[in-house]
Amino acid sequence: MRQLAWPALAFVVATVVALLLRALFLSVLRRWAGTPDGWASLAHAIRLPSVLWSIVLGLWVGIEVASQTESLPRRLSQQVSLVLEVAVILSVTITVANVLSTLIQRASDRQALGGPITGLGQSVARGIVLIVGFLVLLGAFGIQITPILTALGVGGLAVALALQDTLSNLFAGVHLLADKPIRVGDYVKLADTVEGYVEDIGWRSTRVRMLQNAMVTIPNKKVAESIITNYDRPDPRLALLIRVAVDYGADPDLVERVLVEEATRAAGEVPGLLGEPAPSARLIPGFGDFSLDFTLVCHVKSFTDQFLVQHELRKRILRRLGTEGIPIPVQVRGAELRRVRGESSA
Repeated sequence: MRQLAWPALAFVVATVVALLLRALFLSVLRRWAGTPDGWASLAHAIRLPSVLWSIVLGLWVGIEVASQTESLPRRLSQQVSLVLEVAVILSVTITVANVLSTLIQRASDRQALGGPITGLGQSVARGIVLIVGFLVLLGAFGIQITPILTALGVGGLAVALALQDTLSNLFAGVHLLADKPIRVGDYVKLADTVEGYVEDIGWRSTRVRMLQNAMVTIPNKKVAESIITNYDRPDPRLALLIRVAVDYGADPDLVERVLVEEATRAAGEVPGLLGEPAPSARLIPGFGDFSLDFTLVCHVKSFTDQFLVQHELRKRILRRLGTEGIPIPVQVRGAELRRVRGESSA
């Protein structure tokens, strides 16, 4: 046992010194970083692995002292070397997993990715690194990993085939979260069939709350493949077109002035109607079959504001046209009855 005293003492001293240097280094790194999303996050990532580094350094120093003094039996020296190799593998595996997780978090923050995709990326990266580290650890113990790799490959292929639809929805969800054609809270129309507010974008499906307060759940694959109309991107402001038909005998300049005045006056009174850009009226589409067709152009704050704005503006325009004596044409269809020769009158 006396032969092990010097190696044990060297191990303890080297480990304690390494732990002290680790504490000093992490403290300086945190103070120098200043912000939690900078080098401080990296310091947090290596906090646990650095303890293993200190132990590995202590083991290495102890083995070196023992080899120089020839105080360790051959069998014990092999066991200690195996422990050192295992400690190195574990420390490298944990370090790489934590650093990759931190880098993914910082990249997601810079790209403003959602929390779900960040969490999935971190979990996948950590899982891959831990699996590789585990296989390397088995190799260090002398266990053949080739059959394990073969079994994992065959099993992974079988699982992928069995979960084909689930995986397609999963990757479609990743695409939606990364590309961001829609976000939670946006008012969207999907393939001209579903229209409403996006409530949630999950890994398998997207939930849309329609104006009728009904919740529609759509598989992510269908969402990714459909034509998406997003009324909140890049600007929720919406141009509202209101068609007004007047009689051919009306003065076009008067009609234009009436429409603009009513829309401008309503901008400060009707919720959701914007005064800027200023409302305008145009003789478009123009000459109808029985009327002059004008289009009043104004802007509303969001897509859903258009319903109340149209309701109020149409009432105001109808009253104003009546006050100004501008008639609104009504299509009248006539029927002509003719007597066919040879028929007797009853």
